[in-house]
Amino acid sequence: MKLLRKILFPLVPVYYSVTWLRNYLYDKGLKSSKHYDVPVICVGNLSTGGSGKSPMIEYLIAILQEHYTIAVLSRGYKRLTTGFVLAHENSTPQDIGDEPYQIFKKFEGITVAVDGNRQEGIEGLLEHNPSIDIILLDDAFQHRKVSAKLNILLTPYYDMYYNDMVLPTGNLREPRAGAKRADLIIVTKCPPNITET
Repeated sequence: MKLLRKILFPLVPVYYSVTWLRNYLYDKGLKSSKHYDVPVICVGNLSTGGSGKSPMIEYLIAILQEHYTIAVLSRGYKRLTTGFVLAHENSTPQDIGDEPYQIFKKFEGITVAVDGNRQEGIEGLLEHNPSIDIILLDDAFQHRKVSAKLNILLTPYYDMYYNDMVLPTGNLREPRAGAKRADLIIVTKCPPNITET
């Protein structure tokens, strides 16, 4: 795999340029993002692979659920369905994906849905339950068609985004400068004996 990534290094400038241009168009308002009256909190990362997004979503649910009506929207990784799917008591991991299923079963009183199109997913959620107070978007940092009220960027302690490069040689989905869009950057998967200083 490492050899293949080295072979693909000439493609790095191409991928970098495409993702940089896409972000530039959004930053300059040449591509539009949709705003919603309901606050949207986006949890995501710059790199591929796990960075602790699901535990962060669960943490946010735990601290917000007592005071707000919460909905979670995910793309439903590895599910066998397509389009907008609302979780219900008979849903399976095949219907909505492992992590949305886990969240739905763990927390009572929240709405969980999956949709690869985040705009359509949000609209489906609000149509189903107009009283939703906050929508949590799982793994949506690159989904710039939706304007989030709060962007939370996660980066693992042993794999910081600023030490990486974009695909296909590195693991970054977009250039490191994308981190500037984050309102909050949280370092995850820290060793238990780390100091507070």
